[in-house]
Amino acid sequence: MKKQSNLSRLMGYAGAHKILTYLSWVLSVMSALLALVPFWYIWRIIHDILEFSPDFVEAGNVTSYGWSAVLSAVISIVVYIAALMCSHMSAFRVAANIRKELMRHITALPLGVTEKYGSGKLRRIVNSSSAATETYLAHRLPDKAGAVATPIGLLFLLLAFDWRLGLLSLVPVVLGFLIMMKMTGKDMEKRMEQYQNALADMSNEAVEYVRGVPVVKTFGQTIFSFKRFKDAIDNYETWVIAYTKGLRLPMMFYTTAINGVFAFLIAGGILFTRGGVTNELLLNLIFYIVITPVIGTTLTKIMFMSEDAMIVGDAINRIDEVLNEKPLSESSVNNIPKNNGITLEHVSYSYDGEKNALNDVSLSIKPGQTVALVGASGGGKTTLANIVTRFFDPQKGRVLIGNTDIRDIPKETLMNKVSFVFQNSRLIKASILENVRMAKPNATREEIAHALEAAQCLDIIEKLPNGIDTVVGTKGVYLSGGEQQRIAIARAILKNAPILILDEATAFADPDNEVRVQQALSALSKGESADSPRKTVIMIAHRLSSITDADCIYVLQDGEIVESGTHSGLIERNGIFTKMWKNYSEAAEWKILNESKGLEVNA
Repeated sequence: MKKQSNLSRLMGYAGAHKILTYLSWVLSVMSALLALVPFWYIWRIIHDILEFSPDFVEAGNVTSYGWSAVLSAVISIVVYIAALMCSHMSAFRVAANIRKELMRHITALPLGVTEKYGSGKLRRIVNSSSAATETYLAHRLPDKAGAVATPIGLLFLLLAFDWRLGLLSLVPVVLGFLIMMKMTGKDMEKRMEQYQNALADMSNEAVEYVRGVPVVKTFGQTIFSFKRFKDAIDNYETWVIAYTKGLRLPMMFYTTAINGVFAFLIAGGILFTRGGVTNELLLNLIFYIVITPVIGTTLTKIMFMSEDAMIVGDAINRIDEVLNEKPLSESSVNNIPKNNGITLEHVSYSYDGEKNALNDVSLSIKPGQTVALVGASGGGKTTLANIVTRFFDPQKGRVLIGNTDIRDIPKETLMNKVSFVFQNSRLIKASILENVRMAKPNATREEIAHALEAAQCLDIIEKLPNGIDTVVGTKGVYLSGGEQQRIAIARAILKNAPILILDEATAFADPDNEVRVQQALSALSKGESADSPRKTVIMIAHRLSSITDADCIYVLQDGEIVESGTHSGLIERNGIFTKMWKNYSEAAEWKILNESKGLEVNA
């Protein structure tokens, strides 16, 4: 199958506005040719001045020629503005449609894919890549049509009056064009891709670093956390400096060539006037000196158009890279799980295709059970939880809820079945009420107030200026991490899904907030009433004291379950969990001891 050109790909997003793109080219060509008309009138003015000098009164047509030149220039500008209006209307529609398609596709992608790209890189593809297509369609393509028409018109003008001076004017054009082709060849395409990669990496690391500042401050890892961001900046700096130095000589020769046309004309003028200076030769020489700067301007436009064509080609490749990512399959049958039990059968998953984040994991969680996942960072805890919520599908094995494969459960049904609270839950810029109502759009004000009360949020609401109608976020009220976490728990309580995933829900809460968050989580894990069944809960925790009452604790190491059982049973086994518990207890005792010493000193 023949690959579509970049222009064909972009026109596919233009819809009915496609005709405006083509119309902009026609108008741009007309504008470019009209822009050359004033030079003909300038030639007529110079001709009359030289012919009637010194009796300039006889040169009666000079004024009319001048106004004709001005009128032609004005018409050329008006036509060019019309061309840009047409191209911009089409370009804006294309950029908007690309962003819409990207966002629709991204929302259908599994979380594993978005994590692979990183939020900074995805944001850059959605915003910057689509913006690159807008610049290309709105400015470069009309300019390209005009830039093609201009040399044709110029060629006619250059050869029409004195073909010898015309050919001399074309020598630097040929030299400049050859140098430009050297700069904008296949090697330049590869370099442009490398440049965009370096820029995307730096953008991605900047976003991730800024978002991770709370974690950095919590654990005091400022220098180490900055390393990846700094490496990305250093890599970008090294590449840009090397790239700039590599183009220094070609750009110097190109600039010299296109601006050296006067040297050729003067040399030709000296050569052609050896037999004496005639008015015709002087007229043509003056005219060529006036018109030749247009050549340099046109060549420079073509050079930048070549660069922008590479940029838009790279942008389309990046857009296609995201669009080619496969979304999760959708079930056409509304399969409803029979119960809230969860089963993993020989599940394996790898982020990079090399090392498994989960390796042949099997486990069974009965309806209403509370299980905990513990282990060192990178052990596979969050990956396991993400697979249960179907943020991505396992590459091997299967996950069942109520004896139904989650791939056979429609997305909406599954999402109604599962609630999750992450360690870095985020609130949108909206009121507390609207943030909580996201879980249940048709919830009443009373239901939301009840959920906030159950999530231990009354102290937050009382201190806010407008209660639950207070806007949080940008230019609104800011809440602490623990307070945001409790609002997120209220959202999950309102949803009241039968399966609950808790990923380090108390990780960044201060002692007072931690107690309240634990109370809120306790309320969340219970049923709506005393008669309703308990929720099936999966907890990921580093604070081992919070999981002592779990029905089963799974210890993960290198993507495998190495131990499982109750807290007391694992302690008696004297294995990996026992060592973790001992280290955790010693750290907790050390913290309490130091805090008590601090109190004594303060006293």
